[in-house]
Amino acid sequence: MRKKLYLMRHGQTLFNQLKRVQGACDSPLTTLGKDQAKQARDYFLQEQFQFDAAYSSTQERACDTMEIVQAGDSYIRKKGLKEWNFGLYEGAPEYLNPPHKPGEESYGDYFLDYDGESVDQVASRMSQTLTQVMDDLTGENALAVSHGGALYSFYLKWRQENDQRPTFSNCCILVYEYQKGEFYLQTSIDPGK
Repeated sequence: MRKKLYLMRHGQTLFNQLKRVQGACDSPLTTLGKDQAKQARDYFLQEQFQFDAAYSSTQERACDTMEIVQAGDSYIRKKGLKEWNFGLYEGAPEYLNPPHKPGEESYGDYFLDYDGESVDQVASRMSQTLTQVMDDLTGENALAVSHGGALYSFYLKWRQENDQRPTFSNCCILVYEYQKGEFYLQTSIDPGK
């Protein structure tokens, strides 16, 4: 049986709007963020997607997005789907984020010195959590709502040479095929476009 993971980012939050670093800290969805979640819900309804299981990060912004997308349906909260912890940078203006070093595609282990996580730590916990989700899945399709940095870390771990880099906009959906413990990016969807 071919299993698919629909890995989605939450809708826009107040901190996204204010351009604040938001990882372990949380802020509520904006009106636009709620509308983005409704667009994702409408996309899934229009395409007649049926999810055999649904999971969300334990953070409020992801749960609120899931509750709009899967209105009335149950879901399971997973700590392993939480956003990258940026340590002492949490809540700071985004312009304080360090620049990427030449040849690097992420912040690497920069935030470890500030009580945060490295990109490898985020990718590892996301991969462990989503591998367990997919191994336990009795049907074909799972939905998981997570965060931009977490999605990006997961993407970096599993990308193939010919993968087209997706956008990581609010409520984007990365569609992965899961086979024998491996994730393969199939496509990315921006329901708002």
